[in-house]
Amino acid sequence: MNEINNKIKVEDTTSNPAPLGLLGFGMTTVLLNLHNVGLFELDSVIIAMGIFVGGISQVFAGLLEWKKGNTFGNVAFTAYGLFWLSLVGIWMLPGIQGISAPSDISMGFYLLIWGIFTLGMFFGTFKTNKILQSVFFSLAVLFFLLSLADFLSNGVIKVIAGGVGILCGTLAIYLSLAEVLNEANKRTVLPIFPGE
Repeated sequence: MNEINNKIKVEDTTSNPAPLGLLGFGMTTVLLNLHNVGLFELDSVIIAMGIFVGGISQVFAGLLEWKKGNTFGNVAFTAYGLFWLSLVGIWMLPGIQGISAPSDISMGFYLLIWGIFTLGMFFGTFKTNKILQSVFFSLAVLFFLLSLADFLSNGVIKVIAGGVGILCGTLAIYLSLAEVLNEANKRTVLPIFPGE
């Protein structure tokens, strides 16, 4: 009986959750980094995007990637969704009595750990498309620059990081739209430049 069960394959007809996760990540990353370059203050717009679009939508996409058997997509979307939720927590929790605001050093280490994780995930993109590789590479650079900016309390590095973040988020939005439009039109509308 096990031999019969092992030979039965069920076709997966569920849709691709990656565009949702990429869009959630990309839009929130662009918005936060527009703040990092100094266009506006950190406000409820960024916080709401961090919770609902960057956080919840990516966790949801990550769980759908798990259902599809995509470990990389599951880990990436779930982890970065939780990153956004934890970042919002870092911003909001100091409003509760007894919880102190983060120091530059603690934020530096927080961002450094995410940078190291992202660099590891970047190595997992080598057999994917060039756009996804660029998203993860620029995201690793972004985390390392933001970490350095906090360690050194340097606003100039934070602005430079903001520029990298805008590029990173824009690439993620592009890839999201490419996957949706290419599938909807059953042809390449926006190229994604396949990897190996």
